[in-house]
Amino acid sequence: MLIVGGGINGAGLFRELALQGIDVLLIDKSDFCAGASAASSRMIHGGLRYLEFGEFRLVKESLKERNLLLLNAPHYINPLPTTIPVLSWFSGAASSIKRFLHLGGNRPAHRGALMVKTGLMFYDVFTRKTRLMPRHKFTSRVEALAKRPALDPNIIGTATYHDAWISYPERLCLELLLDGEELFPQARAMNYVSLQSGAGDMVSLRDELSGDVLQVRPRAVVNATGAWIDLANRALTHETKMIGGTKGSHLVLDNQDLYEALQGEMIYYETDDGRVSVALPWLGKALIGSTDIRVGDPDEVRCDDDEIKYILDAIRVVFPGLKVDRSDVVSHFCGVRPLKYSDASATVQVSRDHLCSRIDPTAGVRFPVYALIGGKWTTFRALAEQVTDRLLEQLGQTRCRGSHSLPIGGGKDFPNSEQERRQWTDRLRDQTGLDDGRLAALLARYGSRAEQVAQFLVVEPAGKLTGESDQPLRHHQGYSRREIEFIIRHERVVHLDDLLLRRTAIALLGELNAELLEELVEIMAELHQWSAEESREQTRRTLGILRERHGVDIELPV
Repeated sequence: MLIVGGGINGAGLFRELALQGIDVLLIDKSDFCAGASAASSRMIHGGLRYLEFGEFRLVKESLKERNLLLLNAPHYINPLPTTIPVLSWFSGAASSIKRFLHLGGNRPAHRGALMVKTGLMFYDVFTRKTRLMPRHKFTSRVEALAKRPALDPNIIGTATYHDAWISYPERLCLELLLDGEELFPQARAMNYVSLQSGAGDMVSLRDELSGDVLQVRPRAVVNATGAWIDLANRALTHETKMIGGTKGSHLVLDNQDLYEALQGEMIYYETDDGRVSVALPWLGKALIGSTDIRVGDPDEVRCDDDEIKYILDAIRVVFPGLKVDRSDVVSHFCGVRPLKYSDASATVQVSRDHLCSRIDPTAGVRFPVYALIGGKWTTFRALAEQVTDRLLEQLGQTRCRGSHSLPIGGGKDFPNSEQERRQWTDRLRDQTGLDDGRLAALLARYGSRAEQVAQFLVVEPAGKLTGESDQPLRHHQGYSRREIEFIIRHERVVHLDDLLLRRTAIALLGELNAELLEELVEIMAELHQWSAEESREQTRRTLGILRERHGVDIELPV
């Protein structure tokens, strides 16, 4: 099997096929998880608002998969208390009923307490047999404002329920790929390899680094390119109109007052035009968004000034007692949701469900193409399971192993309880000499894989064991040179932006400056044996990506 696209849907399918012993190759024209999968709200959720459109199956599936991720990836997925400011008792009830019955209905500016209560009751019912988190609760206006005095004083109260959040989505995606290769040695994932064309029973691929063209002969191709699905189908001689994507943008803010007002919870609120938005704490910063705008060319998508203003204006309405402005934005990101093509008048009406569409072989291309449409982070495993069963049927094989209880990457043998963490820390401290704070940071970044990282940190390249080798970077005390070396050597880092945006979150968190950039370029150049000109080109490339796509403008000394 050939999978084109290394986002979360492709990565999840790659691991699922490898689990069945299928010879599978995954390619991505860029880095793994560099598209929409890197531009999510960092939420793992059941989809509360989907209930308004009667998508009960999707919500049930999402809640089930959310719970499985909490169990299988506890190093990156954690419970997230979520609070909804409620402004009225009955607003939106009539129009929501119309939408539920598919009779139209305008999107209300705000859902009242009745609609919120109804949705949260369904949430609790769907998880009653597998409950991992508390039931929802309502809080009075007096209590809510006492807890968060900066909230809009016009609220009648708040509702709180639990979903989950993901700390490092790009790293979890990478772990799925590494797991797949470990599960089945013939499985292989390759970044910076693009699909060129298909003819007969062959597919031509291009190595984006060397320019070399190679050919493979797949039994089937899975098109998991997201917003680029129709373009990839065209390369395989199929003209399709499967995707009608929408752009979603988010802002990362360094605003201590806002961060503290969140109090470790997500605020789930509505803008004046009725769009659902979120604000949540993420690795010490506040993450807010998002937008939902129809787009054409996915390669040209950027977070523009109007979106930044829209998102900031909305959060000021929720927290009128806080000063939040453009100077607080340390980065932004956006991606295209790979939604099924629809001529619906409003983007909110387009289903967030996933599906797999088969394109039969033709005289020109003698293998089927399976296009993965829609979906979201929460349900990637379910989609992968469903598609794998279809592919196994084509191959005349049967499933040999399920993934329901299969840990992901650093989630395997992760020390969940306080006692387990203490035992893990004591053992690693004795073995490596690293202090408790350093080990805690590694555990948060890598899960149980932190043990492998820790051993690497304290062994000199010549094999000498010494804790002195784990010295902090000169310009970032949270990382050491050996840790950066580990990431580069073991995690398929090709370009500098792979390191800054996806193996770490340094650039998105506003931690990057010219001196740190230069230090990291030196390490990359040494390990990849870059020439001085190659180092300069990597720097230029990275500065351009950060400025154009993420609003991060680093001025290098002249």
